[in-house]
Amino acid sequence: MLGQQAPPADQPLVMIAREGSRRLVAAANAAAFAAGLRIGMPASKAQALVADLIIEELRPEEDRKELGRLALWFLRNYAPIVAVDPPDGIVIDTTGADHLHGDETLMLTGMINRLLAMDFTARAAVADCWGAARALARYCAKPYIVVPEGEAGKAVLDLPIAALRLESRTVAALRTLGFDRIGELAATPRAPLTLRFGPEIGRRLDQAFGRVAEPIDPIRAVEAIEARRAFAEPISATETIGRYVSMLVVRLCQRLEEQGCGVRRLDLILHRVDNTLAVVRAGTAKPVRDVERLTRLLCDRIDTIDPGFGIEIMVLSAVHCEPLEAVQTISSLIEEPEAEIGGLIDVIVNRGHRVYRVAAVESDVPERSFATVPALTADDELGWPVEWPRPSRILLHPEPIQCMALLPDHPPVSFTWRGSRHVVKRADGPERVFGEWWKRDRELGAIRDYFVVENAAGERFWIYRQGDGEHADSGAGNWFLQGIFA
Repeated sequence: MLGQQAPPADQPLVMIAREGSRRLVAAANAAAFAAGLRIGMPASKAQALVADLIIEELRPEEDRKELGRLALWFLRNYAPIVAVDPPDGIVIDTTGADHLHGDETLMLTGMINRLLAMDFTARAAVADCWGAARALARYCAKPYIVVPEGEAGKAVLDLPIAALRLESRTVAALRTLGFDRIGELAATPRAPLTLRFGPEIGRRLDQAFGRVAEPIDPIRAVEAIEARRAFAEPISATETIGRYVSMLVVRLCQRLEEQGCGVRRLDLILHRVDNTLAVVRAGTAKPVRDVERLTRLLCDRIDTIDPGFGIEIMVLSAVHCEPLEAVQTISSLIEEPEAEIGGLIDVIVNRGHRVYRVAAVESDVPERSFATVPALTADDELGWPVEWPRPSRILLHPEPIQCMALLPDHPPVSFTWRGSRHVVKRADGPERVFGEWWKRDRELGAIRDYFVVENAAGERFWIYRQGDGEHADSGAGNWFLQGIFA
């Protein structure tokens, strides 16, 4: 609901849509489903069943507009080919761009988590074809699923026939005939189905199995700066593609200079003669307007392009731009310029690797005291703690160990970690760390006592005990290894 305070999560809420003169439930929250309401139920019956029901009118035009805005957000942050799939879906072709987000699993979980931070609940799927990915995202109970290459057909066999995007009357007729799953429908001869229902069922099955291409009509950002080249005769040679890419980069940089911008996301979209698209996306760590640098980023990935039967149109689009101001690199004749590593970082990232820095975070809990930030992020004023020694390697998740120690304040005499027993020769501590009770209620009385211990081989470890060793409400008294000193 826009412009209104959201109701409590335990308050039943439904969205009502009009179908002719009837008012039916089109959507409901978890509390409404728990109260017995269902999609398609008349609004009058829903009100009679739930006395405190909150009813909102469905506004499809506004929903479609917001879905378009969300699709533009995906276009800017994830992939060059994004399309809207009403009423609540978005189609993304991540070919040529998934390397910027790690692997496909990291990309999907990142999408879902970022949408969750914006109060959207989403499910996502990656497959070889749009039909299979759409069916799995809508009808598979998992939050996300990655289908291995070539296995899209197997993945959709157990889904209901409604996942094939057939008309509701066709689905109802097929269920009357005893068909419930896609696998049952796929095992049936095509001729009788085509004779009775027409070619639509066969076409949808082929699309779900990836047997026929299904072109995507992508949206484009109105404000995107572009350079375009159409060819009288299709091109396909790698050297020819590279030559025209460099020409388009020159034209694009001229337009960027006119607007005082630098590019952060650059899309090369190739229209093939078979009405399909091939794309290459390049990202930069900071705004860039350098012709040589951008040409190198794009040409590094030309060998991944499949020209098919030839390319007839090339479009170079700057989908994410930021202001770029000229700065003086040297202020005197004897001053040495700072090393520019942005180009190297861009090359490494666009080849599918991750480059980042570790920055300090204001937290007393060690595993929360650091975070990864982009490699060229400006230095902050928050420094690392120097009062107490910290190991060069801190484990993200502390690992349990078995210790022998005299309570409450003595360090352990020995401990066992990963099956190896270590006898403690020297120890320093304890350093007491309190839980962040102002952030988490469960840490109101939590305490950790940290020790720096050294074994007979000279290896030093950072370990801690949960609790103060005297009061049970401060911690269970278990021991953990948090870090390792160099």
